[in-house]
Amino acid sequence: MPTDSGRLLGVAQLSLLSAAPPRLVQLAADAGFDFVGVRVRPVTEAETPFDVQPGSPMLAETLSRMADTGVVVRDIEFLLLDGTDQREAWLRMFEAGQALGAESLTVACGDPDLSRARDTLAQMAEDGRPYGISPGLEAISYQSVRSIPVADELAVHAGCDLVVDTLHAGRFGATAAELAAAAGRAPMVQLCDAPAERPASREALVAESRSARLAPGEGGLDLLGVVAALEAGLATTPRAGTQLPVSLEVPNDEAVARLGDAGWLEHLRSCAVRLLDRQAPPVPDGTASGAPTQTTAEARTP
Repeated sequence: MPTDSGRLLGVAQLSLLSAAPPRLVQLAADAGFDFVGVRVRPVTEAETPFDVQPGSPMLAETLSRMADTGVVVRDIEFLLLDGTDQREAWLRMFEAGQALGAESLTVACGDPDLSRARDTLAQMAEDGRPYGISPGLEAISYQSVRSIPVADELAVHAGCDLVVDTLHAGRFGATAAELAAAAGRAPMVQLCDAPAERPASREALVAESRSARLAPGEGGLDLLGVVAALEAGLATTPRAGTQLPVSLEVPNDEAVARLGDAGWLEHLRSCAVRLLDRQAPPVPDGTASGAPTQTTAEARTP
């Protein structure tokens, strides 16, 4: 169910990566979430692949759980654009996403050739239109595209969405002005917390991102500042006055082991509601996290 202010809350697959989509839908419903994100393609060899292609038993079970609970699938994931020909992969993802009713497919850019990546993303966006799905480009702190301005430039060129994740926004130092300028292309915001201090190495950034994030309000990131900046940016768009849906993307291996799957999702929603139902502070003029702002030239260096 939405928060007291009416904001829709969802949970991303990465928060509970071991849960197959039908179980994720049920757990999300039991915890009071409105939507989920589903990983239709594994990112690493260690992940269990979930077959939700049209005609699969898992798709049928997922759709049945969705119908029973009212939980919907807003987004699917995840594809890292690496400079190779990945068109067959994303077409299969679009097929699965359309069957699930998704509107967005999250991608990131690991291709150091941003000119090539721009063309790849444009082709992907064109391919997604018949399926009713737009790529959502996420700027990630340890990939080639790791700033809001560069990600937004690529998204504008391709005619696709932009995914803002509060962890990465904090780690690469997104400013309120950058977030506001890109807000019209952000269909939702991914929310999590982390210690204020940025990890010192790429390896540490990856480890934090994949398995050691914190529940909203339990770290030192300016989460309300990010949300406020994005929603302030919507004031100049047809979405003025609306609240961005929030997807909780909070993988934490230790917390899941301690609380269990259901307990972790309940904890995430409780923390998010406590945070989001507060009055957001004024949008600052500086960075959303206090971290140094990455320049465009730095963002282009893999």
